[in-house]
Amino acid sequence: MSSILSNLRNTVIAGIVLTIIMVAIVTALTGGGFDMGGHAYGAFFLRWLHVLSGVMWIGLLWYFNFVQIPNMPNIPDEQKPAIGKVIAPAALWWFRWGAMATIITGLLLAWANGYLLDALTLGGMDGFSVDKSLAIGIGMWLGIIMWFNVWFVIWPNQKRALGIVDADAETKAASARTAMLFSRTNTMLSIPMLYAMVSAQNLF
Repeated sequence: MSSILSNLRNTVIAGIVLTIIMVAIVTALTGGGFDMGGHAYGAFFLRWLHVLSGVMWIGLLWYFNFVQIPNMPNIPDEQKPAIGKVIAPAALWWFRWGAMATIITGLLLAWANGYLLDALTLGGMDGFSVDKSLAIGIGMWLGIIMWFNVWFVIWPNQKRALGIVDADAETKAASARTAMLFSRTNTMLSIPMLYAMVSAQNLF
């Protein structure tokens, strides 16, 4: 067991294997309750990937804002390079690609379920009369804004702040502040975004 849990790749593979075993057991107990080849399962699988990606993205967003940023002033100066040179670049890699995967799987899911245009027009295709279209549309647009911030504001500024690209000290400081403010913006937007997404699936 330690050989599985001491290696991240092995841990993830074990999680996937456990998922397959769980699906097989549930299918056997329910007499084939999972239609593995149907449209419904395809849409479900996209939703599962969407949720997995979203957990990675928002989890790291909240890690930055609830853990790393508030505690940076408490870290001795001689230890800060370890954060800036090792931890932050790795976290930002998963952060931005988690955002990308969340957006792609979300748009594919909306397309597969036939509500992409309804959602992107905030229910305008239905005369703004369908609560679910409005709710999921608000959630999608908030997610798109957050994705844009990650790729086109936070990441370019973090590259300068962390020294991944050359910049003078003043530019680094300004870039770090810009990245922090937009990260905080995304943290703020994540709360109504998650409410909109969950309400669309459970209240309407």
